[in-house]
Amino acid sequence: MRESFLLFTLGTITLMGGLCPSAKAQISTAGSHPEQTNKLAIKTTTLSTGRVAVDYADAVAATGGTKPYTFNAAGLPAGLKMNKSTGEITGTPEAGMAGITAVTVNVTDSSKPAKQSVTTRLDLWVYQAADKEECGQLSLGDNASFNGFVPYAPTDLWDTDISNAPLDPDNEAITSAGGFAGLNLHPDFSSIADGDYGIPYVVVDSSAQPLVSVDVDAYASESDVALEPIPITAPIEGAPADCAAGGWPHTYLGDAHVLVVDRNTCFLYETFNTHRCNGQWASDSETIWDLKQFEHRPWGWTSADAAGLPIMTGLVRYDEVAAGAIKHAIRFTMQVTKDDANDGYFVEPATHAAGIYWGVSNVMGMRVRLKSDFDISGFSKANQVILTAMKQYGMVIADNGGYFFFQGAPSAYWNDNDLDNLKNIASSNFEVVKMTPAWPGWDSSTAPTGALPTIHSFSASATNVKPGTAVTLEWNVIDSSYLFIDKLGGVRGTSIVVKPESTTTYTLNATNDSGRSTRSVTVKVQ
Repeated sequence: MRESFLLFTLGTITLMGGLCPSAKAQISTAGSHPEQTNKLAIKTTTLSTGRVAVDYADAVAATGGTKPYTFNAAGLPAGLKMNKSTGEITGTPEAGMAGITAVTVNVTDSSKPAKQSVTTRLDLWVYQAADKEECGQLSLGDNASFNGFVPYAPTDLWDTDISNAPLDPDNEAITSAGGFAGLNLHPDFSSIADGDYGIPYVVVDSSAQPLVSVDVDAYASESDVALEPIPITAPIEGAPADCAAGGWPHTYLGDAHVLVVDRNTCFLYETFNTHRCNGQWASDSETIWDLKQFEHRPWGWTSADAAGLPIMTGLVRYDEVAAGAIKHAIRFTMQVTKDDANDGYFVEPATHAAGIYWGVSNVMGMRVRLKSDFDISGFSKANQVILTAMKQYGMVIADNGGYFFFQGAPSAYWNDNDLDNLKNIASSNFEVVKMTPAWPGWDSSTAPTGALPTIHSFSASATNVKPGTAVTLEWNVIDSSYLFIDKLGGVRGTSIVVKPESTTTYTLNATNDSGRSTRSVTVKVQ
């Protein structure tokens, strides 16, 4: 790999490319002197995150000029105040203050004969609950920073700390068998300079990005077919050519994943074998994931990934490595997984198998972790972050692919030569965490069965309206793990407001472990 650079400072990590909100201080010209060299400046560029009904404390720091300073802040969320002498911001954000607030901070010094004054804008994020960050903090664009957001909850399967979980009873047999033994770890992502390998994604905001349709074909019956906020410029894994000769709309191009994160709704949209041509999209599957809670797809259903899992949430991203911690399991592939007459086996959190050889012990959803006594002290700080996550959250088999390849998103800031050092770690340094159900797991004939979700009602507050009239869609559903409406994408709660411009039929889809129920309502526009 060609060399690129990952920039570190002691104790903190310096990011390139605007991963953090910027704040530009402007020194007022009134009362200042051109020859002045000891200029007053505001050192603080970001404010720490606040949470509704949780005590908050942070401070604005200044440098230069003549002390003492006088601090003032305009626009603080209700419940917070600034100490004019120290610059400390304290208090408890009140209900209704969730969101981003632009705070204008002014600092005045004690210079004589004329005081210096400097003003800046700082964004202060306030989230609804102490244990759940919201998607609004994500940056926009290709491979954009999540700015600390971690999908799902710490108790969900994807984010569970498994560092002390029991070993699988078949650990030794699995790790010593062919298909696992004798392998080496392999990072499956890189810098742009080294080929731009990895699975890209894009963060959008559906309040500005229109919803568009995707023509879903091969796995439509196991897909969440709905409009989604996919921009026409969204990156496609492998960068296949638009309107590839003989490829439109459904000839196999490769995995060709497209991953779209909507920070407005906190839903993730993923497609497989994705084609783009003349402003239109087509794919072989489409899956919608609620980033506020990990959903169980129906047993036996695939997703954009062979294991029926989300792809985005298992990638290694540069922004989280640079921030110093990966707080989720990492997806990885094995060249072969265990097959049988029913297409193979899977264990939780997977819902689907794609076995291709009966004589191996690897199964979809199998979780492995780096052994706790493996010494990572000789690796770089960036690689230590990755290896620590492999000890704490492990890796999950998500697809058939390269032997012991783990996936990440491409970034210009990866140090490819440094990532290569991870290739020296042998598979013998990993162990298998206890599986549910017991190895080899379920196949399509033995997976659990149960009742479908019940849709008691799905209605519109008005069914004959003028164009652009606000209409409330309401539903009463039980035993569902996630919901979406074909014309709206992912939804939560029990209602949503729409403003149709033409006659529209809305279909509510309620899904759980056992399958899907649907109900429709039509709003006529005259």
